[in-house]
Amino acid sequence: MATKKQMGDSEPKGYAEAMNELESLLRDLDSGSVDVDALSSKVTRASYLIDWCNERITAAQMTIDELVAGLDDQEDDDFDDQEDEDDDE
Repeated sequence: MATKKQMGDSEPKGYAEAMNELESLLRDLDSGSVDVDALSSKVTRASYLIDWCNERITAAQMTIDELVAGLDDQEDDDFDDQEDEDDDE
């Protein structure tokens, strides 16, 4: 993967900004009017942005999975507590 220094541009401020830039790059590439001297840098930047977005998606998915697992554990504990109360009656 290319480094930020190779990109020439800074890291995106967020996912939406990265997607907007990526969409713009893809429109440029699809237009067929990209200067051959700029083609390599645009493709490299697009590749960097795709990797950057994928990393954010993966991190978000891991966070969501952890939160959901925590909720499931809490529900199991609450259910066990309810069963214990019912047994006491």
